[in-house]
Amino acid sequence: MKKEQLDIIKQFLSGYDGPPVKLMEVCGTHTAQIVRNGIPSMLSDRIRLISGPGCPVCVTVTAYIDRLVELAFKEDTIVYAFGDLLRVRGSRYSLSDAKAQGARVKMVYSPMEMIQAAQEDGSRTHVFAAVGFETTTPVYAVMLEEAIEKKLTNVRLLTSLKTMPEVIRWLCEEDLRTMRSLKEQGKTPGEEGGAYQPVTGFIAPGHVCAVTGSGIFEDLAKEYGLPFIVSGFSGEELLLTIYGLVKDQGKGIVRNFYPSVVTRDGNTDAEKAVDRFFAPCDAAWRGMGVIPGSGLVLRPEFAAFDAGSEDLLEDRLSGGCRCADVLTGRISPSQCPLFGKVCTPSDPHGACMVSQEGSCFNSYNYRHH
Repeated sequence: MKKEQLDIIKQFLSGYDGPPVKLMEVCGTHTAQIVRNGIPSMLSDRIRLISGPGCPVCVTVTAYIDRLVELAFKEDTIVYAFGDLLRVRGSRYSLSDAKAQGARVKMVYSPMEMIQAAQEDGSRTHVFAAVGFETTTPVYAVMLEEAIEKKLTNVRLLTSLKTMPEVIRWLCEEDLRTMRSLKEQGKTPGEEGGAYQPVTGFIAPGHVCAVTGSGIFEDLAKEYGLPFIVSGFSGEELLLTIYGLVKDQGKGIVRNFYPSVVTRDGNTDAEKAVDRFFAPCDAAWRGMGVIPGSGLVLRPEFAAFDAGSEDLLEDRLSGGCRCADVLTGRISPSQCPLFGKVCTPSDPHGACMVSQEGSCFNSYNYRHH
């Protein structure tokens, strides 16, 4: 983008004086980059950015962590997980807590590290904490292909895999329910000084759309009359996306501002690999309960690879933590009574402060920068 074009966009966004705009990003990397590039300070106070459920670690319920901890304490089992997940608390312990008490827990950068370990140590069961959205699910499919090829019978997944369209539908429906309720009370939602403003556009996740394609949001855009723009991750790309969403207010349209990586139909090879091993299921989301069809679970023919992923629905937040409200955009991180006081990145109480993609983690760092 030329400097002159960028200057025009910045001037428009900082001076915007039209109807209030509320935009939600649903990608943890977008959340982090918005903060790191100082984008909120470049916007008119009539353009509000909020973070949605775009951090896979943050939306994982405590029952799932409890199951991982239980497995890690088994004498013949080793649990493997990505770094952020180790510090997320279950109803009592995190995986890091369990490791300090002698449980077998290993932090890895790739699921393929576990495959190698399973080959070298056939006396133990090796369980991977398979958390993620459409972006990471193909990696777990490749991992299973490798395990089958190598005839490994000691490899398991504990799945907490989520899909984006269904949770965005839930958010849109929640907005509609809230607005109907306010109107019944004689209040005026959506206007300046009103009781509530619904989301008016979505910054669509570039990483997810690289796999699924931008077309997965077309039905949602038309049904709710909202713009979706697929964005890249640089500061300039995000500013351009926000500019486009402000201009597209009221239009049920999907635009792709990340064409170097994203197409309308996505990566069909990756989708076929996922479809071979996984089937849709109902899934529990922190702050939202169980959302029908919003998850993926191993198909029955691959059940031997499952470490007990069913019925992990319970979610117990630590006292005072409002991660659930932050994830759904009901409040900003600073409105949580624990934020920056007893809950900090060095001593997190909620998953949103643990993950580097979490809204609370990034808001805390933005405030202190």
